[in-house]
Amino acid sequence: MDIFEVIDISGDVGIRVFGKDLKELFIHAALGMYSFITDIKAVEAKKTLDIQIEGDTLEDLLVSWLNELIFHFDTYGFIGRNISITEFTEGNLTARLDGEAFDPERHEGNLLIKAATYHQLSIVQTKGLWKAEVIFDI
Repeated sequence: MDIFEVIDISGDVGIRVFGKDLKELFIHAALGMYSFITDIKAVEAKKTLDIQIEGDTLEDLLVSWLNELIFHFDTYGFIGRNISITEFTEGNLTARLDGEAFDPERHEGNLLIKAATYHQLSIVQTKGLWKAEVIFDI
């Protein structure tokens, strides 16, 4: 099984993400989002970024997580490759990302992601597997 699938959305882009637990789901969502920006296989682990996010619901936490990663890409060019979530409690996520700044000479540019949205956002658990669907503004 793939960790994510692209959802065909007119005018925007979306992903359907899978994980055996919530940590894995959130990591796969980040990797799926980064894959819209560039081929993450070409990203090297040169810098470390620590992130802490809070949210009232799982949906808030997921949107805040992805938008924080978009902020770090927009502001610093940072793309994560290796992602670990060190703390995940109700309403709180702490993560460490290893990656590097986007280099147009080494990294292929694909889509410019503006934001993760609440439009058609869902997070569900069925048969022991977590699934989320997220739409991004491009």
